[in-house]
Amino acid sequence: MAGTGPFVLGIDCGTQSLRAAAFDLAGHLVGSASCACPVDLPRVGWAEQRVEDWWTAARQAVPRCLAEAGLGSEDIAGLSIDCTSCTVVAATRDGAPLRPAILWMDQRAHEEAAEIAATRHPRLRYAGSTLSAEWMLPKALWLQRHEPRVFDQADLIVEGIDWLTHRLTGEWALSLNNVTCRWNYMQSEGGWSEDLLEQAALPGLRAKWPGVILAMGQRAGGLTREAAAALGLRAGTPVAEGGIDAYTSMLGVGAVRPGRMALVMGSSTCHLALCRGPAFGSRLWGPFPECLLPGTWVLEGGQTSTGSIVKWFAETLAGAAVADEGADLYETLDREAARVGIGAEGLILLDYFQGNRTPIGDPLARGAIWGLSLKHGPAHLLRAIYEGTAFGARLILDDMHRAGHTPEAIYACGGGSRSTLWLQIHADVCRTPIHLTQEPEATALGTAVCAAVGAGLFAGAADASEAMARVVRTIEPRGDVAADYDFCYDKYVRSYAALRDLMHEVARRQ
Repeated sequence: MAGTGPFVLGIDCGTQSLRAAAFDLAGHLVGSASCACPVDLPRVGWAEQRVEDWWTAARQAVPRCLAEAGLGSEDIAGLSIDCTSCTVVAATRDGAPLRPAILWMDQRAHEEAAEIAATRHPRLRYAGSTLSAEWMLPKALWLQRHEPRVFDQADLIVEGIDWLTHRLTGEWALSLNNVTCRWNYMQSEGGWSEDLLEQAALPGLRAKWPGVILAMGQRAGGLTREAAAALGLRAGTPVAEGGIDAYTSMLGVGAVRPGRMALVMGSSTCHLALCRGPAFGSRLWGPFPECLLPGTWVLEGGQTSTGSIVKWFAETLAGAAVADEGADLYETLDREAARVGIGAEGLILLDYFQGNRTPIGDPLARGAIWGLSLKHGPAHLLRAIYEGTAFGARLILDDMHRAGHTPEAIYACGGGSRSTLWLQIHADVCRTPIHLTQEPEATALGTAVCAAVGAGLFAGAADASEAMARVVRTIEPRGDVAADYDFCYDKYVRSYAALRDLMHEVARRQ
C-alpha cells in the first residue's frame, strides 16, 4: 500500500514496451507495470510499430500500476508521457493512423537526410551541421516521395508523443523539447524556418503540424472521460507536456545543472550534456537552446545500438551459456565476462549495428567484430560488446571536448545501468566518475517530474527534479587500466576507417 500522497504518474513509451510508474513527491517508486509493444523490422535499417499498440499497452499498464501501488484514481494528481523520437505518425485529424509509425531508429530516409544537409541551411548549425535520417524532415520527405497517397491524406504528420497526448486530452499540441531537438525549430530564432522547408522540398509540411507548442511540464489539458475510463483515472486529471524519453531522463537523474551529463542506457544510449551556452563546432546533435530548461543549452550524442546489441547477443547467441534453467542469463553472462581481461583477449567490436548516429553520422555503417579465435566464447563476446559500446561513448565525449565542453559529472540510468560491470567499463574508458540515483529507470521518474510541475506541485522542472532524484552511488574510474583501454580504443577508432567502404558497398547492395 502506498504512503501519503499526492502521487504522480509517468508513462514511458519506449522502443520495446510501454511502462507506467507512480511516484510520490520525494521520487519514491510506489508501483509500476509494463506491456510489450512489438517492433517490426521489414527491411535492413527499417523499423516500424503499430500505433494502436501504444494505447492498448497503456490501457493494460496504467490500471496494473495503480493496483500494484494500492492507489485509486483520486490519488493521482497528474500525469505525463514521454516517447522515443523521432517516431513519426501519419494520422487523420481525429487521430486515426494511416500507416505504422516509422520508429526513431529507422534509417530508410538516409538519402533524404543527405539532400537536406546539402542545402547547408544556417538552421542546420544547431544539428551538428548535418541532419540525421532519424529526424522529422527526412522521414517526412521519404513519405512524400515513396508513399505520396499517405502523405496527402494525412491531416497530421507528428510524433508518437503528440498522438498519445491527443489520445489522453483530445487536444493536438507539439512538445517544445521534441521540435527543438528533432524538427529544426529554434525558439530563439523565431521558431520555424519556412525557407528550410522550401529548400527541403517540403513546403506543405508545415500545414500538417499543430500550431500549439508546449514546454516540458506545461499543462496540455485534462484527461477526457473516454481516456479516464480506459485508464482507471479521473476525468480532468492534469496532463502535462512531456518530451523525448532521454531528455526526461535528465530530469529523472537530476542532470539539471550546467556541467552535468546524463548517460541514458537503453536500447540505444544517449549522452545529454547541459551547457551554460552554445557549444558549436562539434559533430554531435545541437546545441539545442532551452529545450529542457530556460537559459540552458543541451549538446547531445547518441549511439543507435547498445542495449539492443546486448539483447540480440543474449537471445540469439548466448542461451547455451546458462546450463541452469533457473539462472538469470544476464547475471550469469556478466559474472563470466568479468573474469575476462581487458580487450577480451584480442576482440574489437564496432557498435554500429543500426548505423552510427554521432559523431560519425553514418547510417550505412554496420556492426563488426574482429580478432576471433577458437578460444573465444560467450563471455568474451559480451566483454567485447561492453567495451565496444563504451568506446562509442568515449568517441562522443572526445567530440564534446573538441567543441569546448567537457562534462564534470555523468549520471547514468536506464536498463544498462543495472550492470555494474558495464558501468565500470564506461567509467574506466571515459575516465569520468559515474553517479547512480535511487531510480534506475529514470525516464519514468523524469516524466513524473513533468507531471508534478503540470499539476502545480512544484514551481519548475529543475526544482522538481532536485526534490525527486537523489544520488545513491558513485563508480570511480580506475587509473591503472587507462593505458590498456587507450590501446583498444585506438583500434576501435581505426577499425571504422578500415571497414567503411566495405560496409557501404554491402549496405547499398542490400
